[in-house]
Amino acid sequence: MDGFLTVGVFASMPVEHGFGLKSSVLPPDLAGLRQIHSDRILVAQETGNCGDGDALITGRPELAVSIRTADCYPILLADARTGAVAAVHSGWRGTAARIVLRTLERMNHEFGTEPGDIRAAIGPGIGACCYEVGRDVALQFGIDGGRAHLDLAQENRRQMERAGIRPQNIEALGICTFCDAERFFSYRREKEKAGRMTSFIRIVRPR
Repeated sequence: MDGFLTVGVFASMPVEHGFGLKSSVLPPDLAGLRQIHSDRILVAQETGNCGDGDALITGRPELAVSIRTADCYPILLADARTGAVAAVHSGWRGTAARIVLRTLERMNHEFGTEPGDIRAAIGPGIGACCYEVGRDVALQFGIDGGRAHLDLAQENRRQMERAGIRPQNIEALGICTFCDAERFFSYRREKEKAGRMTSFIRIVRPR
């Protein structure tokens, strides 16, 4: 889609998706969240604000679920069998709480999704090159040795593989939002002045 980054892992599916840039113009009629850095997953039935949480799932064709990020990782999921989709907001808190696993569990409960049918994409976020954290955060990831550089994209990939998503069905863009100031907002770089990029996914019906 014009103005958004896309990935090839969804190419065989009737999926419209995009990882937003600073310059992206949002498509109309998105379902979204008031994000709270939690592991709460909501089911979207219509466009607009669906409530407080950090992952949004739907089984409705043509309904786009979305999340907003500025260093945290946007993760998009699509079920090749049932057509269910998800948009996940995963910063360090969400990653430590295994929000992507909770999302897969909720998709299974709501739609019968199995990990083997999932295609997953990890969008731009702050890379390990720029994401140094203190001991308290490092301990959440089993790192005991003071300050550390976290690779949240890799940690989310590990969680998805352990859940049963095939490695070849996971694609990561590998772009650091802190490094690329021209295209991306970064909360760590800009603090409260940082804007947000919107990422979205939907299943489209054949025309």
